[in-house]
Amino acid sequence: MKSGVILFLPALLSSLYAGQLGPYEKEIEPLYADGRKGIDIGDGWRFKGDLRAGWVDYDYGNPPPGDPAVSKGHVDSKGLFVIPKLSIETARYKGLYGKVTGLFVTDFGLNDPDYNSRTFGFGADGRPYGLVQEAFLAFDSPGHHFLVGRNEIYTPMIERDDWYLTADSFEAVTYSNTAFEHFRLTGGYFYKMAGPWDSGADGANFHTMADASFVSAADKKRVGDPGVGFAAVDYEDEKHHLQIWEYYATDLYNTVFVQYDYRFEHDGTRYVTGVQVIDFQGIGELRKHDDTTIDYAMFSARFDGTFRTGLDFSTGATKYTDGEGQGATLGAWGGYPYFANGMIFHFFEAGSLRNAASCKGQVGYSFDQAGARGLWLGVRLTWFDLDSSYSKTAGGEGQESMFMQGVRLSYSGREGVYFTGTYEQYQLDGEPDTSALRLIGGFRF
Repeated sequence: MKSGVILFLPALLSSLYAGQLGPYEKEIEPLYADGRKGIDIGDGWRFKGDLRAGWVDYDYGNPPPGDPAVSKGHVDSKGLFVIPKLSIETARYKGLYGKVTGLFVTDFGLNDPDYNSRTFGFGADGRPYGLVQEAFLAFDSPGHHFLVGRNEIYTPMIERDDWYLTADSFEAVTYSNTAFEHFRLTGGYFYKMAGPWDSGADGANFHTMADASFVSAADKKRVGDPGVGFAAVDYEDEKHHLQIWEYYATDLYNTVFVQYDYRFEHDGTRYVTGVQVIDFQGIGELRKHDDTTIDYAMFSARFDGTFRTGLDFSTGATKYTDGEGQGATLGAWGGYPYFANGMIFHFFEAGSLRNAASCKGQVGYSFDQAGARGLWLGVRLTWFDLDSSYSKTAGGEGQESMFMQGVRLSYSGREGVYFTGTYEQYQLDGEPDTSALRLIGGFRF
């Protein structure tokens, strides 16, 4: 389980809520955002790059080799990684174009392998790797967009999640229709994915959506290799934004995502208030067996604001129903649209969020008016009221609460330079206090 983000992308400037929230938030983006113009290499072909480096340090109070009874067996992890990522995008011919993106992840042999189990820098084998991250053909015409191949796509519950060392990528076919005023109709099918953080299998290689899911190994074996079909309707005008998304993961589970936001301005302050419902239900083969039971919903609300002075605030509350399946679904396939589901990292979680409730408070400040355009500082607090009859430590001790606190400094400049530094602390009943430090930055062109 994880919510929030680690890297504020320039692509957010073109998002549907651009300027409404501080960069602590995961905002709703276009399906195929790419804010980089790149270098014109002739005849309309473009060369693009993202040269990234990051230091991550997760302290679970469980040094190597690790005690399986402490912090769910998560072992202290840290390391430095360098990730060059380069793309070639073709010229457009009557709306048709393509793109190929490759990346390489390395630590130059500097990291201690004993502390590499949960850095999520490498794949399953713990070694440097290269990957063809994107390789797609797309077609654009007025009101229509079609894409097939590997792509770093965004949807609320399945997405590229490019806030860590590398982005998720998917083998998919998608179609988006914007021919009707205020509406966007979307549909498609995800077949495979790669992503060191979000893939339940191995981020250095592409795996089927079932294999990359968070359900039990027994359920994955029964299901085989089906993908996830999806369809959505999105309505937006100046004040209202309604989204309805349906995801059908064959023989795994069905997800319905509904979110409504209302935006308004008063005395120069911009506000957004919203409600969200997400329902997860096991289907097909998964529902026939008891290895994984998925049958619950989560209800959330938020109220956020941005002042002319540069100050902003964000609040959220969530209630989980008394049903199973949170560990098998939350954050699977990279989607983290939750209003109050935690802090920045998927680096630790309670024993269970069944019948739990959470609330979030955040304040931030943009230094744009102070002359430091693109610089933002924010603090967030999140508290969980856990049901101790479900949430327990490895030793069986009931957990009643979890508290998270964190601070972030981020910079995203028009010149392509970006940086995010985030520090967080977690307190959870029956477990040692844990903390995380992430320093990630780079240059895009």
